[in-house]
Amino acid sequence: MRKTIGVRLTAPLLAAALGPAALLLAPVASAAADPAVANPAVAAAPGMAAAPYEYLGWGSPQKPTDVMKATGVKWFTLAFILSDGGCNPKWDGSRPLTGGSDEAAIKSIRAAGGDVVVSVGGWSGNKLGEKCSSASALAGAYQKVIDAYKLKAFDIDIEDTEFGNATVRQRVVDALKIVKTKNPGLVTYITMGTTPTGPDATGKDLIKRGAAAGLANDGWVVMPFDFGGHTGTMGQASVGALEGLKAAVKSAYGYSDDAAYRHIGVSSMNGKTDQAGETVTTADFRTLLGYAQQHHLARFSFWSVNRDRACGSGTDADACSGVAQSPYEFTKIVVQYQG
Repeated sequence: MRKTIGVRLTAPLLAAALGPAALLLAPVASAAADPAVANPAVAAAPGMAAAPYEYLGWGSPQKPTDVMKATGVKWFTLAFILSDGGCNPKWDGSRPLTGGSDEAAIKSIRAAGGDVVVSVGGWSGNKLGEKCSSASALAGAYQKVIDAYKLKAFDIDIEDTEFGNATVRQRVVDALKIVKTKNPGLVTYITMGTTPTGPDATGKDLIKRGAAAGLANDGWVVMPFDFGGHTGTMGQASVGALEGLKAAVKSAYGYSDDAAYRHIGVSSMNGKTDQAGETVTTADFRTLLGYAQQHHLARFSFWSVNRDRACGSGTDADACSGVAQSPYEFTKIVVQYQG
């Protein structure tokens, strides 16, 4: 896997380091008790479910408003918020939340009739979940981001060491619950790596911790790529991963099948992934679109808009898909999903 700063990669399987699950947490709550199901005011805005990632700090980012004009997409997931070395959020750990190019991009998206999800985490850099020493401190860091942009949606992309540490996983869950309580109506996603059959032991533990804490998370989202081996097409393997995710969320929360599907999501990767021989095609995206439409998933996204174009000579792999395609061919599939 590439470990370039800012590249969004799935965490490798950590089974050897994990040992037995820390706790077997009993299922809690029911679909009817979940505010995200019971309260119609807590609902994704039109287009929010289809918010592809764009990374404004790397990969020759396109102007978001140009992407909007070319594809009809209204929402973006902007990445990544990291720690500045302490319990303080900054873009890539270095750029300020307000007064810079990132805030200017968000204002331009909103002026054009769109909006943003902001993503915290990713593979590289200092993670807030590790640098903040308590759930309340971490919630405070998250709140700074939410307040800076008056966000309607927030994504925790939990990977690498932040994902692999049970204490940090619990801190993230508890912090997000505080944030949900303080911001009624805020839509939240937790995004993580997966195997072709669903979340690994670490991912399942994270979901169980969320359920045990009473976290009414709107979307448990997996990144079905960098598998290290799979059978069938990447579309079929991704569906297998999502079925495993649905089963894990259903078991932890006591949801019905329908409610469980509505609380899961997918964030794929377009074109050649970080592993040799693994390619996600537009046909695979259409498979995912059909699956999302059939089951009303919480989210259908991908990494990334930066890569949604063919490669030129010497083009960095973070700035193109590595496959023959027309500009924004993957985004144009994703934008068809309306929840």
